[in-house]
Amino acid sequence: MKREPVPPVSGVAPAGAARQRLWVLGTPVDAVTMAGALAAAEALIRRGQPSMVVTTNPELIMHAQRDPELAGILGRADLVVPDGIGVVWAARLLGHPVPERVPGVELTEGLLALAAQRGYRVYFLGAAEGVADEAARRLAARFPGLIVAGTHHGYFGPEDEPRVVAAVRAAAPHILLVAMGAPRQERWIARNLQQCGVPLNMGVGGSFDVFAGRVRRAPRWVQAAGLEWLYRLVRQPSRARRMLALPRFAVRVLLDAARRNLL
Repeated sequence: MKREPVPPVSGVAPAGAARQRLWVLGTPVDAVTMAGALAAAEALIRRGQPSMVVTTNPELIMHAQRDPELAGILGRADLVVPDGIGVVWAARLLGHPVPERVPGVELTEGLLALAAQRGYRVYFLGAAEGVADEAARRLAARFPGLIVAGTHHGYFGPEDEPRVVAAVRAAAPHILLVAMGAPRQERWIARNLQQCGVPLNMGVGGSFDVFAGRVRRAPRWVQAAGLEWLYRLVRQPSRARRMLALPRFAVRVLLDAARRNLL
């Protein structure tokens, strides 16, 4: 299927528009607001070349600390937004504050609203079998005009990857949302970026489960207090081992700040 050309849109910054990029423990973070992230994402779509958007958090940054390949993937990403509240805290402590947290779920919702308005085609890849289908169905009802280019679950092996990539390419979406959990989704996108040929590729973690109604987000007041991570831990105790990255991240940031005489 041929991807329809993107119509001109006034008020959108060019893909190469300058924005401040800072570094937290060697991982890039773009100092953008939600509105700025959406504008940058649309500029990437309009550019038409395969690009990668990362929603980073302390856990992903700590993964990159011990994995040079992942660190390289994050370093080459076209847009990296501060998803976790810990990243916002670290940036401020290190003297390079970001305007606000840009949660991946909300950025995804903003992209879908934009896609419905502009006619961008969206492909949903990832999560358990049936979840992407249900998420796409609910989102199409929520955002009238949303064009679902296709869906596919994330439980496939290496032998099936070429077939999945071919299906994505044939569907010709403008946006590919990959829900495989970090850092698997970032590795998958980087490995298949050129083969898929999608203008905007973004890892969205467990967002499909939220959109499909299988997982509830924290109440607004919990999100505002920066405690969504704790809410998820209480509801999913199996995340406890993964959450050990948070204190390690805090210690590394404090040591980096001390080294720079920022404390």
